[in-house]
Amino acid sequence: MAHLRLDRRALLAGLGVAALAGCASEPGPPGSRTTDAGEQPVAGGLERITYGDDPSQWVDVHTPDGTSRGLVVVIHGGFWKAEYGAEYGAPLALDLVGRGWTAANVEYRRVGNGGGFPETLDDIHAAIGAVAADADGPVITLGHSAGGHLATWAGARQRFDRWADGPALTHVISQAGVLDLEAAVADGLGADAAAAFLGDAGETAYDQADPLTQVPLDVPMWAVHATDDDIVPFSQATTYVEAATAAGAEATLVEVAGGHFGVIEPTSDAWAACVKVLDTIG
Repeated sequence: MAHLRLDRRALLAGLGVAALAGCASEPGPPGSRTTDAGEQPVAGGLERITYGDDPSQWVDVHTPDGTSRGLVVVIHGGFWKAEYGAEYGAPLALDLVGRGWTAANVEYRRVGNGGGFPETLDDIHAAIGAVAADADGPVITLGHSAGGHLATWAGARQRFDRWADGPALTHVISQAGVLDLEAAVADGLGADAAAAFLGDAGETAYDQADPLTQVPLDVPMWAVHATDDDIVPFSQATTYVEAATAAGAEATLVEVAGGHFGVIEPTSDAWAACVKVLDTIG
């Protein structure tokens, strides 16, 4: 059932990115930047940045007209699986740039195309470095589902030698995020997707990859999660926020409705709640 719903949302997301066809070229050499010369679906500019040799190592950076309110790094979900890609984040990036944010829609290696632990984490770290090194104002990660896991993980990544370099975040927003990997493995979420993401890394991987083990974050964090989410349970958010606040973190639970996917539909009340959080930042 989860796969069917994801496919349905992929079609909806595809409508949002259809206008982008041909706007950004195929990924080029690492570090390359391709600027769109065609008509934009919204005001502003679009630039594709590659941060590695793999075809999945790229970021589409949408820049608004005028002064940017800050950078939002959009990290898509799909249970870390290769069949679900950055098309999920594209409609959010387009909405955000229209609201005055610089929005970076990240693609990364997933399980099935060279990703998993730790490669997927390497890619998120590299992507943030590629787009945020010279950012003015807030640097925010915004991630859905598995992307919520990655967005929150990124807030603590610099504690580890492997990801110690690069720009820090200022805020984190998780949308229906997988924030307790141990529970996700125990519950078999996404047809054992969390176990597949961790692979054979062993118990020590939780220290490096599980947001729940990394509380408190040093930056404010919001967990926006629907109480009627039947794919990633609401308890993932409540468990994390309770642990984070007990540890002295600035962590806020934002309850919404709309199931697992409402938070990534730009016309929904759940997405409006995410926008409201962003409005408190910049």
